[in-house]
Amino acid sequence: MASQSLSMLLTELAGGRVRIVDLTVPLAPDTPIIHLPPQFAQSHPLTVEVISKFDAQGPGWYWNNLEVGEHTGTHFDAPIHWATGKDLPNNTTDTIAPEKFVGPACVIDVSGEVAKNPDFLLTPERILAWEKDHGKIPRQSWVLLRTGWSERRGDAYLNDSPDGPHSPGFHKSASEFLARDRDVLGVGVETVGTDAGQAAKFDPPFPNHSTMHGAGKFGLASLCNLDQLPPIGAIVIAAPLKIVNGSGSPCRALALVPN
Repeated sequence: MASQSLSMLLTELAGGRVRIVDLTVPLAPDTPIIHLPPQFAQSHPLTVEVISKFDAQGPGWYWNNLEVGEHTGTHFDAPIHWATGKDLPNNTTDTIAPEKFVGPACVIDVSGEVAKNPDFLLTPERILAWEKDHGKIPRQSWVLLRTGWSERRGDAYLNDSPDGPHSPGFHKSASEFLARDRDVLGVGVETVGTDAGQAAKFDPPFPNHSTMHGAGKFGLASLCNLDQLPPIGAIVIAAPLKIVNGSGSPCRALALVPN
């Protein structure tokens, strides 16, 4: 029966009845990275060093050395990324069960609200309103916050200002509701991190990270093409590199979408 299901999936893909949407932004040296308050250590952008490229260093092959922060570009946050999740079992990129990298997607579209208010925070009330239209969020789902933020370019993406960056995210109560009452796999966002831009000033600071990772949940950041996903019905596959003791990793996030 399982083999029939897999064969059916391949048939649906080949026939165009299921399509694959790439949720991943290109990873390059100029890919935006999160800026923490200046008193904290900062992540490095991607650097690429050519080892050889069909030259004297390697006449028949091309390859590079990379230096990159774990949380750069489209990336996966593991529970050990945050102090609240540091003592949980199976909390690193090499110990998380691989079936947890695959789950149904619930896409909550708040792009209209964000267009009016870049500091918009998702609340439990807004989630319940979404559920009235689309049904209760299933356990072990990815909840993806569609904000339109991935359409921004250059300085507008990080949206820094003298009082810090301004970008949307989750109210603490929404993160608690999703993690505890809905038992989601995790949340995904189009912004550079899974907390709002002003979250360093919240109580506690960065409440989505604190809540989600403390509950053993995951995060996906810097997603794109969420406008190509339906509110329900898509499947997300987001696997980090199997870095030993890794707190996260750039990943290729994909969605299987009924056409």
